[in-house]
Amino acid sequence: MSAPAQDIAGPAPVGEATAPTGLRRTMESRHLVMIALGGVIGSGLFVSSGYTIAQAGPLGAVISYGLGALVAYMVMSCLGELTVVHPVSGGFHDHATRYLGPAWGFAVAWLYWMCWAVALGSEFTAAGLLMQRWFPAVPVWVFCLLFAALLFGINATSSRVFAETEFWFSLVKVVAVVAMIVVGAGVITGISPAGEAPAGLGGFATSGGLFPTGAGGVLVTILAVFYAFSGTELIGVAAGEAKDPARCIPRALRTAVLRLTIFFVGAIAVIAALVPFETAGVDESPFVTVFDRAGLPFGADVMNFVIITALLSAGNSGLYSCTRMLHSLGEHGQAPRALARTTRRGIPLLALGISMLGGLASLLSSVVASEKLFLALVSVAGFAVVAVWMAIVASQISFRLRLRRRGGRAGDLAYRSPFFPVLPILALVALTASLVGVALDPAQRAALWFGLPFTAVCVGWYCLRHGRSSLRPAPEVWAAQVPPVHHPLG
Repeated sequence: MSAPAQDIAGPAPVGEATAPTGLRRTMESRHLVMIALGGVIGSGLFVSSGYTIAQAGPLGAVISYGLGALVAYMVMSCLGELTVVHPVSGGFHDHATRYLGPAWGFAVAWLYWMCWAVALGSEFTAAGLLMQRWFPAVPVWVFCLLFAALLFGINATSSRVFAETEFWFSLVKVVAVVAMIVVGAGVITGISPAGEAPAGLGGFATSGGLFPTGAGGVLVTILAVFYAFSGTELIGVAAGEAKDPARCIPRALRTAVLRLTIFFVGAIAVIAALVPFETAGVDESPFVTVFDRAGLPFGADVMNFVIITALLSAGNSGLYSCTRMLHSLGEHGQAPRALARTTRRGIPLLALGISMLGGLASLLSSVVASEKLFLALVSVAGFAVVAVWMAIVASQISFRLRLRRRGGRAGDLAYRSPFFPVLPILALVALTASLVGVALDPAQRAALWFGLPFTAVCVGWYCLRHGRSSLRPAPEVWAAQVPPVHHPLG
């Protein structure tokens, strides 16, 4: 892996860094926010929210999504600090390489690829499940195959098509969430075409009390909730093309997390009030159920179509992201060089094909119940998200410790995460708890069965090739890699 420009020419001041060669810093906060919103809003909200309500109960689901938003804020604060110091393309796996060691950076890169590749399969499965509203006799795997062929064709043709469509698809997702909240609020208050009496918040009054499944339901579902918030870290991936990183990146992170909190917690509160937790699940989107109850003519079918479009949009983003991640790994010798080859149109076709394998995992719905397969895929992708987030937090802790050893002060950073070290420690505790919780749910244990060996293989393979010293950053590079901090004592 080639060294960043500031490591060659000398360290850059805090909050300043040169743009990586070949990339232009043209993205502003609004672009970064839309990238985050587009990456986050997918099956984790539109479909698996039904599973969260069923497992945690109405109030437990709201608490789960509230905790998810809080932890996402903590992790993104840590990422913001690192990204402002090192606004490079590649983001968090570059930070893990710098501050944890090359083996961990390598594992983080592959885990993030796995996250998007497996999430692709969950998007296909969720879209296939929703298609059965109209075509109940057609197996889910048939729709998965059709959707996979469609997205493969789009990505194999031109990256321009992807770039031109994703902004508008992201906007459609946001409109769908807002529409559901507005329509649901109308049903709750009695303002709906059905002319029914106000539904109120009766969904929260269950026969089993506020926590009908027990307080442990929050712990069991928190991994799926973290998966729902995955994608906010895409701001870190796009940092290499951000204009004025010290200003744009923190603003984009705060804005994205705030909007996601309003969208997710607001949506789940409306759903929990209107959809009985006993009937909630992943066979139908809770968003569609709310529109059914509102009595809007064709409203549920329109929402079902919009959600399928949104899921395919999320899958399209995922396929693009993990294809480019594989291409980058191939370019830097951390994967077979053949993955770096491109067609005459600049498409890394081999990397695209291998990345699609994760999406084709959705074809297992031909032999496994679709609902169970969807939850298994979500849990595996959720494990990868949690592992990457833990690496981000650990990298920020390591950065601060190295900064202190050099006599630097956090107050001189262009942006610093608040409440250090309490905030990153709490984030690590919450992320670790989610992995403990998933072990309690048989439907999600695939996350541990697949995720732990995958991580061990990545780290072990790198250590075999480069030695055990790759588990920690080389001491001699700290002076070059940790930017100087300017303060009155010099």
